[in-house]
Amino acid sequence: MLALRWHGREDVRLDDVQAPQLTPLLDALIEVELCGLCGTDLAEYRHGPGMIRMSPHPLSGQQPPITLGHELVGTLVEGSSPDGTITPGMRVTVDACLRCGTCAACVRGDYHRCRYGGSIGLHSDGGFARHVAVPGACLVAVPDSVTDRQAALTEPFAVGLHALERGGLRTGDTIAVLGFGPIGAATALVAQALGAAPVVVELDPLRLAAAQRLGLTVVEGGEDVHRRVRAAVGGGGADVVVESTGAAAVVPQAIECAARGGRIVLAGLPSRASEIDGRRLTLFERSLVGSLGYRHDCPRILALVDAGRLDPSAIVTDVVPLGEAVELIQRLAGGPGTTIKALVAIGDTP
Repeated sequence: MLALRWHGREDVRLDDVQAPQLTPLLDALIEVELCGLCGTDLAEYRHGPGMIRMSPHPLSGQQPPITLGHELVGTLVEGSSPDGTITPGMRVTVDACLRCGTCAACVRGDYHRCRYGGSIGLHSDGGFARHVAVPGACLVAVPDSVTDRQAALTEPFAVGLHALERGGLRTGDTIAVLGFGPIGAATALVAQALGAAPVVVELDPLRLAAAQRLGLTVVEGGEDVHRRVRAAVGGGGADVVVESTGAAAVVPQAIECAARGGRIVLAGLPSRASEIDGRRLTLFERSLVGSLGYRHDCPRILALVDAGRLDPSAIVTDVVPLGEAVELIQRLAGGPGTTIKALVAIGDTP
């Protein structure tokens, strides 16, 4: 089968590889229909190895070249969930967190913090191929009412939901989302589905326009953005600020956008250190927290979609066949242009 594999920085290839074999860890086989291109995939292409390990991963034993892709939907061909409720023939997506199941974090249910953890598509072969082997514990059933395009975006929307929970979003809170890339867009739309009225901050005029088309309140980024955010939320700042750009220079701006007692969530992953004035946290009793992936959030996203409260496919701007995936990555690595979220269609690929 064809697989989009990462070989090294600025080196991704469509390789002809053997279909996956099941292992004690990767004990479920999925026939993939769609797979989303994540900002992490692009970061590994531009700057990697970052999250990808060059040595065998302690759980999967895999190392590069590795098949990318962790935002997927398809049909379960072999295997099942540990409780037996997900069986072959069912449509599934995945909670992409690899986990040992025995460390202190896993035992607490915080499997996304597993000391040996990793991700499908970064530390085991992922969904940019016709078939992918995953742990049965990672399977998530897709309701019949949820389309493939919606289901393929379960994972990034779960990232947004987890970021909002890390920020302690409460009824009536004001919220600002910095950046309208895929994670920022997902976070804003999840906040809206939960009854909040998010303000989106973005520099790029094309992305600002995209947010406006989705009915979101927008604020142009740049110098003194905190003043514009405060004006937009009608107070001294937002109760919750989610920084999703991963730009080091934006982190201090995010702090200034927060109200007294506000919570700032770092969902983006800067490639270099940020300069933070701790007094701007202490004197206003603001909280600054990180947000890593998600835990038990994928079924909750699908429930929101099933209930008609959320449509992840609203941010999809590009769908290309697997044969064009290398060109897609190369293009987006040079700048997103009009693309918010790109999907790769695997279904017709041998």
